[in-house]
Amino acid sequence: MGAIYIMWLRQLKRYFRSKSRLIGAFGQPLLFLLALGFGFGPVFKQAGQGDYISFLVPGIVAMTVLFTSLSSGIEIIWDRQFGFLKETLVAPVPRLKIMIGRTLGGATLAIFQAIIVLLLSLFVGFKVPDVHSFLIALMFMIFIALIFTALGTAIASRMQDFHGFQLIMNFLVMPLFFLSGAIFPLQGLPKILDIIVRLNPLSYGVDGVRGALSGVFHYGLALDLLVLASVAAVLLAIGSYLFSKVQI
Repeated sequence: MGAIYIMWLRQLKRYFRSKSRLIGAFGQPLLFLLALGFGFGPVFKQAGQGDYISFLVPGIVAMTVLFTSLSSGIEIIWDRQFGFLKETLVAPVPRLKIMIGRTLGGATLAIFQAIIVLLLSLFVGFKVPDVHSFLIALMFMIFIALIFTALGTAIASRMQDFHGFQLIMNFLVMPLFFLSGAIFPLQGLPKILDIIVRLNPLSYGVDGVRGALSGVFHYGLALDLLVLASVAAVLLAIGSYLFSKVQI
């Protein structure tokens, strides 16, 4: 447990020591929240769908977890470039523990940022029903964070440079986000789009967070948990295997 804790703590220290990273982490979520929330709010209301801010916030929270979790993988490439990864891997510690510590650190930071965004959303009219609802939403945030931190680790374990990782990030992030129901209702979608959304694991995370905070699930609490737990287990296994094969 000592190695896991050290790697987890290192992730947190690097994050909180970077002032620009602290400020920049909230720029994009807040831009989406304000621009989309107030831009499409009147249209959403006229369509009889209710308050768009209440609908949008859970999607932005999930987006924050997604972006932060996936991008945490770049630290593996950074550590490889500057030699820290070599020092870590030659230590008498199982690589699995190193991977778990990194994953938990990245997931913790993603959840922290998502909670801050959720708190900031209170100032634009969003309301969290109660503590119980928040805890259920937090559980879904944890699943999202674990899934995409593991995915980021798996991708970075096979990459050698920052540019390649950024290209893959750009290729994955926006489709995952826009095809998850984060910014539009899932009712009445064309058949092909509905299939794509159902194949996207983030869809179940968004639905879980939104259902916890609004009380209305599209897929259902049980199905959301089942899909997320299954995907998390698979990606954690894949991420652990690929990280164990990292070449220095």
